[in-house]
Amino acid sequence: MTKGIFVTATGTDIGKTFISGLLVKKMRDLGFNCGYYKPALSGAYPNTEGELMPGDAEFVLKTAGIKRAPKEVVSYIYEEAVSPHLAAARAGNLIYLDKIKQDFNRLKQEYDYLLTEGCGGIVCPINLSDKKLLLEDIIKGLNLDVIIVADGGLGTINSTVLTVEYARHHSINVKGIILNNFDENNFMHQDNLIQTENLTGIKVIGTASKNAAELKIEKDTLLSIFKEI
Repeated sequence: MTKGIFVTATGTDIGKTFISGLLVKKMRDLGFNCGYYKPALSGAYPNTEGELMPGDAEFVLKTAGIKRAPKEVVSYIYEEAVSPHLAAARAGNLIYLDKIKQDFNRLKQEYDYLLTEGCGGIVCPINLSDKKLLLEDIIKGLNLDVIIVADGGLGTINSTVLTVEYARHHSINVKGIILNNFDENNFMHQDNLIQTENLTGIKVIGTASKNAAELKIEKDTLLSIFKEI
């Protein structure tokens, strides 16, 4: 039985992709057959042949040492760096949960562990054209728990508490928080970690300094975030 986890964040450009790459790398370094999937990606870049390349997926696969084409692990790829619902509408290629489930289930057959990375923050519209589809619908549709990536610096208490409360309100189980850009010698960062745990009741299970090569997380804790899917 494959086990999975969904990575979301307190907002855009917080470091979901960076942390996802370190998480998958850590799992594979420990000897576990862990893969990566991203339902939708906007902000792709054209290669020399004019084909759109999903940079986030490319980064994670390279970081984790997975040798496969990035487009094989992303269901919907758009060039414009805007919200997925808008990029999809402008491209005339709307996003549907059935396609996401199909690709997710295909990748499940190849890996013992599968990390799925979201887009934007947890309140991210995916399709607002002909059918309402939000990021939470994908999380629930894939039957996944979530990890929340937050920044280690100023403002993170507010954004993390709001993200946790939104997840709870929508019956999404939060398995832990990971602080990115975390400076363990900074008194504010240290307090952010403590108060985030105090106010949410959710453990900060790992931290990563800026541009870190490794994620600080215990093996047992890492394995515990994945659930059977």
